[in-house]
Amino acid sequence: MEINIIMIALAAFVGGLATALLGWTEQATPWNWKKFTSSTIRSFVGAIAIATVMDYSGPVTPIFYLFAFLSGAGVEVGGNRVAGVFKKKKTE
Repeated sequence: MEINIIMIALAAFVGGLATALLGWTEQATPWNWKKFTSSTIRSFVGAIAIATVMDYSGPVTPIFYLFAFLSGAGVEVGGNRVAGVFKKKKTE
């Protein structure tokens, strides 16, 4: 496995975690490990998917790391929204 792909996966993972932490700081609620754990799992799965897709895109340039970070953040935000929809349907 190339080190570039590992670094892309790490950038995507950090992007997802950064989004999760920023989401927590904008709320006025105490720290919730359950929510953060689910965000960590979504970030990890998203990082694997992003790194796999980018592995087929050719040579890695520095801008790919920014794209991976932003993609990881997007996966976390999207996953959080989808999880919220399922929680609302479950409670109804």
